[in-house]
Amino acid sequence: MGIRAASGGADAASRGARTASQGGRGREVTARCGLVARGVLYVLTGILAVRIALGDGGEEADRQGALQELSDKPFGGVLVWAVGLGLVGMALWRLAEALFGAAGPDGDKPVKRLASAGRCAFYTVVAFSVLTFSAGGGRSGDEQSRDATAKALGLPAGQWLVAAAGVGIAVAGVVIAVQAARRSFRKHLAMGGVSARWRKAVDFLGVTGGLARGTVGVAAGGFLVYAALRYEPAQAKGVDDTLRSFTTTPAGPWLLVAVAVGLVLFGLFSWAMARWRNV
Repeated sequence: MGIRAASGGADAASRGARTASQGGRGREVTARCGLVARGVLYVLTGILAVRIALGDGGEEADRQGALQELSDKPFGGVLVWAVGLGLVGMALWRLAEALFGAAGPDGDKPVKRLASAGRCAFYTVVAFSVLTFSAGGGRSGDEQSRDATAKALGLPAGQWLVAAAGVGIAVAGVVIAVQAARRSFRKHLAMGGVSARWRKAVDFLGVTGGLARGTVGVAAGGFLVYAALRYEPAQAKGVDDTLRSFTTTPAGPWLLVAVAVGLVLFGLFSWAMARWRNV
């Protein structure tokens, strides 16, 4: 009896280990696919923004414009679906982090889990919009921003809600930029044995890309606060209108070029994360 019990316990432990291993592999696949898909969207958005800055392109420099650009390529429909499914994987990865904790010594902290839950909600919305586009629907990000702002302003205390959302987006942009400048992403990377040249390249992509991403977030949040103060939904801007607004600064289109190149670099950084991130 003792031998059978010990054998049964060993079998159960072995099955548990296999299940955990399979779950870990599933999380890794969804995470890396999601990071690749995110990179595709940022690279294409940045390229479209550069075209706008140089006066050579009427496409929208946002998620919808990037998807339209992708869909016009050979096998574009398949590629758009692949991006959408990749972003579903991104949402599932963040959900797993919220439920079971993220990789690293601090992954089980409530704050980390809450942040992962927020990212899961964000990427769920993004994935839904991409899959909706794949199915032949969807509107521009600017239209969605204005409509959502108009509905929110119509609610009780709507101005306060919209202003709070704008402040939250702007603060998130600042956090993204600061974390990029401090190279906080290094703690998530497993680059042991990787040459110093590659490490420096990834650092450059992470810093410049994160600063550009944070700049867009701060600007978009600022416009949303302005829309709340003026009680004008039309003042709210999506990514495309936010990027175009950079051309009205004293730096002219060159500021947009700098931010757009930064977004391309963030897309490349996302691909580097897909290769080396601890998940």
